[in-house]
Amino acid sequence: MKRSKFVDQLSQGRISRRDAIRGAAAFGVSFALMPKLAKAAEPLTCMEWAGYDAPAYFDPFMKKHGNAPNFSIFSGEEEALAKVRAGFAADVMHPCNYSVGRFIEAGLTLPIDTSKLSNWNDVFEPLKTADGVVKDGKVVMVPADWGNSSVAYRPDLVGDYFKDGESWKIFFDDAFAGKVSMLDDPLALVIGAMVNGAKYEDSINMMDAQLDAAKEMGQKVVNNSRFLWNNSTEMQQALASGEIVAAYGWNDVAKNLAAQGIPVAYAKPKEGYFTWFCGITMLNTGKADPALSYDFIDAWLSPETGKVLIEGSGYGHANTKSFAASDPAAVKAMGITDPVEHMNSAILFKTQTNDVVVAQTAVWEELKAMKL
Repeated sequence: MKRSKFVDQLSQGRISRRDAIRGAAAFGVSFALMPKLAKAAEPLTCMEWAGYDAPAYFDPFMKKHGNAPNFSIFSGEEEALAKVRAGFAADVMHPCNYSVGRFIEAGLTLPIDTSKLSNWNDVFEPLKTADGVVKDGKVVMVPADWGNSSVAYRPDLVGDYFKDGESWKIFFDDAFAGKVSMLDDPLALVIGAMVNGAKYEDSINMMDAQLDAAKEMGQKVVNNSRFLWNNSTEMQQALASGEIVAAYGWNDVAKNLAAQGIPVAYAKPKEGYFTWFCGITMLNTGKADPALSYDFIDAWLSPETGKVLIEGSGYGHANTKSFAASDPAAVKAMGITDPVEHMNSAILFKTQTNDVVVAQTAVWEELKAMKL
């Protein structure tokens, strides 16, 4: 997924007991005669992706408390994990489902009582129990933002190729060599296995013999890709210009190209399309009142936040009511006509063990080095 450089925005502003004593002495006042200073309430501290610290994403929290949380911006979850392990006191953070397990293993998370969230009942049902949300029967992450990964293509340039149904096969078809762009990620190996008939659940954790068998399709997608993209903007520009006719893409591809008047379709491949999602997790390292954490999470779950997310970024929101609150044109631009059916039909990304990630990454790097 998608984000920026680390900027530490945490601020402090508390008067210490020592400074209070010193100030009183300067005015000839006995500290014993002074009333006890009320302890200042600790502000909420949130570890967040750049951009999501904008007040529009948690407006109900702002209306209730008047001030935004303190934010510490991270560029990736591993960076956030390292900072918390080093002693940074954060109350909540915004991980994606595939990374929550790392924080749980480190003993940094708290279970979330969903009865304290007024918007929980409106969360998409598949997300409530998805991988990364529940651990040992307890909710450890509240889903917030989500998006799809599928084939974005130019219908005016692919002709009748998909007349028998949209498919990931276009990336592996030599007829489109040099005209497609796959994400630079070992997931391409899993997609190749799915094109050959395997189920996602069986291929996501493939190792050894299965992984060896996936190399042929992996090499095809590497060779056929005009470039393997890491920069979504570069990929979208190539799709807009016609340099490529199809690409692995997120919802924002359809939204952005449609806004430019460029014909684009967002596929529902017969092998399946994917949904990624991120959310809010409570950490046990913070100092703020837990009630603030719940207010912040509930604000992120609100339809108002969902409307901002859908209309502004083209990504989905966990609250089903967000779609009804949003501009229908913005929802259509996401390539979604029925959000509930769309979520129910999607393949939710699952977490992988470290061994699987290492093995699949090694094969992917090997194939890239062999590009024709």
